[in-house]
Amino acid sequence: MKNFKQKRILFLKFFGLLMVLVVFGLFMFRNALLQKVIEKVQNKFDTEYNCKLSINKAKFNGVSGIEFENLTLVPKNADTLFSIEKIKAKIDILQLLTLDVQLNSLEIQNGFVQYIKNKKGGNFDSFMKQNSDEQIANEKSNYAKQAYRRLTKILNLIPPDMRFQNFSFRVDDMGRKVTLKLNKLELKNEQLQVAIFIKTNTFEQNWNIKGFADSRNKKADLKFSNSANSQIKVPYFDERFGVVSSFDAIKIVVSKMEIESGELHIDGVTSIDNLNINHPKISQKTVLLNTAKFDYRFVFGSDFMAIDSSSVLQVNELKIHPFVEYNTQKDTLYKAQLRIPKMNAQRFINSLPKGLFSHFEGMQASGSFDYKLVYGYNKNNPKALIFDSKLNKENLKITKYGEANLGKLNADFTYRAIDKGALQRPIIVGPENPDYTPLTEISPYLQKCVLTSEDPSFFSHHGFINEAFKQSIIKNIKTEKFSRGASTISMQLIKNVFLTREKTISRKLEEILLVYLLENNRISSKQRMLEVYFNIIEWGPNVYGIGEASRFYFNKKPADLNLKECLFLASIVPKPKKFMWQFDADGLQKAFANKHQDFVRNLMFRRGLLTSEDTIGQKKPIQISGIARSFLKKNTLDTIAIDSLFIAEPEVF
Repeated sequence: MKNFKQKRILFLKFFGLLMVLVVFGLFMFRNALLQKVIEKVQNKFDTEYNCKLSINKAKFNGVSGIEFENLTLVPKNADTLFSIEKIKAKIDILQLLTLDVQLNSLEIQNGFVQYIKNKKGGNFDSFMKQNSDEQIANEKSNYAKQAYRRLTKILNLIPPDMRFQNFSFRVDDMGRKVTLKLNKLELKNEQLQVAIFIKTNTFEQNWNIKGFADSRNKKADLKFSNSANSQIKVPYFDERFGVVSSFDAIKIVVSKMEIESGELHIDGVTSIDNLNINHPKISQKTVLLNTAKFDYRFVFGSDFMAIDSSSVLQVNELKIHPFVEYNTQKDTLYKAQLRIPKMNAQRFINSLPKGLFSHFEGMQASGSFDYKLVYGYNKNNPKALIFDSKLNKENLKITKYGEANLGKLNADFTYRAIDKGALQRPIIVGPENPDYTPLTEISPYLQKCVLTSEDPSFFSHHGFINEAFKQSIIKNIKTEKFSRGASTISMQLIKNVFLTREKTISRKLEEILLVYLLENNRISSKQRMLEVYFNIIEWGPNVYGIGEASRFYFNKKPADLNLKECLFLASIVPKPKKFMWQFDADGLQKAFANKHQDFVRNLMFRRGLLTSEDTIGQKKPIQISGIARSFLKKNTLDTIAIDSLFIAEPEVF
């Protein structure tokens, strides 16, 4: 009887012979098996995607080589998705035994991939409908494993030896056309060289991509530039979104992509030089960013994705440490932090992108500061939102103003409102104007009513109200739109006196910084700020300042306004040109207007701003006796429609 060792050797010999026969059989019949696989894939495209995949010729070349000729993929009743004349590839056999496809080489000749969209739809539509919510919900939510697996599969399809000749990517989105033609793409010995010709409806350019690329070790160091030593123009976005943008070069470095202790870490650096952006929603001027660099650290865990706090975003000389996290461990949490380490104030001003902060150009400052913003949102508990903004300053002082001279608030000046882009008549803010009214001559009722409606904590805050920002964010998230702001009187004053009414990112950023400077450097007193505010804001059609307003509505001086008249004036501050919709055909206020003013009055009672004596004789309906009476509409509108159109309860914090 043979012993156990002899039996094991005999079994191994038999198994080895069997494997040789299997491999030999697969090799002998590999082309027939390839045809079976192709038929299966063709059937999948036909049944699941309603597309026809055609392959004129397919064969193995040697042990690991494979060739295809004349491949096309055409959706039913749509334009061709891709067409390739010839593909040659070599597959890693050892990786294939582990059911993982890894290409060792790839050569593509004469072909194109295209996306075409018209009124009937796009040629990619059948593929976009496949990922249902149910499929996504059933997918295992280990973000580290998911990301690493998908990135590895993609990178495995990028071979260390690759060559493309005469291959194009085409886009035709409702007539907006872009063609990227790869005149040359060669990857050899971990060195990538790409020559691209781009053509759009608006320009033509030649681009280059050069550098180090190692897909197997998941590392890269690439530079993207224009072959003519001029700026690269960004295609498609100019026609699709009206964004005109260009830059000198982009550099992308991936230094690490590894799983460590169950977490995926992706490290690297991305930088861009001389970025120009022009769009009316960003700024009226072209924004220039000389240098921007992002030293990033992305981390994926089993139940979170994050930009690590060790990441650094540098804009010119300004360094920002961001932290962003999406966490699903217990609840769905969104976290963010932004930190600016201690920085010289003048270096900060010099680092602001040109065109984005026009009013700060020429400004000089001394001292230093550091800043931190913390944000946290729980999807299952929105009211627990965290929003905390803190700036620490050290001898911070403005020594010279730029275009926005905040000091002018303390002297007489001429104000000109801007309405629909047009300058309005000049208003002198000072005694030379007979309608100018000092704060001491404005009815205390009006001051209390406006402050209650617009900014209850005006005399105690420093330009911003964190709680107001929190409530605004919560409401905007719930409504999924920008339905509520958090503007203070300080912000309204800056916007009116120094800025335009343009709704741009530039204007909002300048408003925030200017308000901080005004409030935290004690440039003007609160009383003076409120006095200027009352004398410049719009109170009706071509009515500016409380002196004009009190005469326009009631033929009175601001000091003589009673409580009911002040409640009315406070209610029209948000939309003064629509004051007439508060009244019916007989000139009497409608129910919704009375309800709103009762709400504000009761709020003032609760806050101790009014006593019962203040309401004596206030039951009589309000009477518009000035020129404003001629503006009252003779038709009536549905009260509910007006309520949503014109007026809402004040924001209470």
